[in-house]
Amino acid sequence: MCTVVIRVPEPGQGPVRVLAVRDEDPGRPWRPLGAWWPESPQVRGIQDELAGGAWLAADDRKLAVLVNLAGGADVSVPTSRGHLVLDALAGQPLPEPLTTLGFHLVEADAAGARLTSWQGGHPARQRLTPGTHMVSHADLDDPGYPRIAAWLPEFAATGTDTDPWWTAWLEVLAKSARLDPTDPRALIRDNRPEGHSTLSLLVAAVSVGARADHGGVHAVMYELDEPGVWNAPKLV
Repeated sequence: MCTVVIRVPEPGQGPVRVLAVRDEDPGRPWRPLGAWWPESPQVRGIQDELAGGAWLAADDRKLAVLVNLAGGADVSVPTSRGHLVLDALAGQPLPEPLTTLGFHLVEADAAGARLTSWQGGHPARQRLTPGTHMVSHADLDDPGYPRIAAWLPEFAATGTDTDPWWTAWLEVLAKSARLDPTDPRALIRDNRPEGHSTLSLLVAAVSVGARADHGGVHAVMYELDEPGVWNAPKLV
């Protein structure tokens, strides 16, 4: 039940900004932001060690990040969703048929951002309009979903012209963390009361389309000291 915030600029008016909170089972092994795929040395990402894929990854031109959804393949052992992130960076189309559980896949490059959503049937694709958007365990910008309703207006009203740019957005996360992590509005989460074994583990911030010294993509992350508990992060 991750949360991803995306700011899409008007064409030619700056980089795409992405702030992502990862919720996962703390007992599931993973690796922090790094180059973990020898067959794709240009890719840096946050790797799921069990399946080998990525939750979030980027190369020198593009970002992809995945949010789990209910629904999806009606098979006894669904395939991993993490490989969809790596396929997106490689320019590979979605498999046909899809054999994963449901997902939102956010992709961003210098031209903007797009969202692919799937819970069964045909995948839905949409280009994100200029402005600030949120993706979570619900539809894009869903005003009926508590955490989107509570915090999308705040992210939208908060600038990203600070140095570093994510400073003000982290302040919104800190404000949200005053809520109990089991509150439906919480962004730093403990999802166990809802029947999921996941808690918020890390925060990542990615800028796409503005950093020439990083090929146009700059990504940083911070692992929370304790799952589901906010502390003042230093993204590196």
